[in-house]
Amino acid sequence: MKTTDTHGFANQLLVCLLVSFGFGGSIGLGTVWMRHQNAQLANSNRGLVARIAEIERHIAETTTLVEDEKGNDVLRRRNTQWNLGLMPANDKQVTRVAEDPVMRLARRNSRDLFKDSFVPVTVRIAMKD
Repeated sequence: MKTTDTHGFANQLLVCLLVSFGFGGSIGLGTVWMRHQNAQLANSNRGLVARIAEIERHIAETTTLVEDEKGNDVLRRRNTQWNLGLMPANDKQVTRVAEDPVMRLARRNSRDLFKDSFVPVTVRIAMKD
């Protein structure tokens, strides 16, 4: 006589169901964790954008204050107020440079570099037979 064992099939089905629930649950938990990380990153980015906007406003305000203080009338008033004795610039005090200032300064800086240490160099090329 043949007896059928249904407990073996039920155990395999139960194990497969438990494995699939565990796998699906871990995928769901991973998805929730990733969404939480994305939300934290988005909040951090919003805070950084707000801080950048605040700093840009502060820079714009400071630039406006500096530009206001650079005006000729303000400078003259500060000169007389603080008794600096500064005179306004005129054309005699300004020297116009027509050439490239970088090359001019480089030439002026290095004109004495090789003046005293000139040594002639002779190069001989030997040919092999």
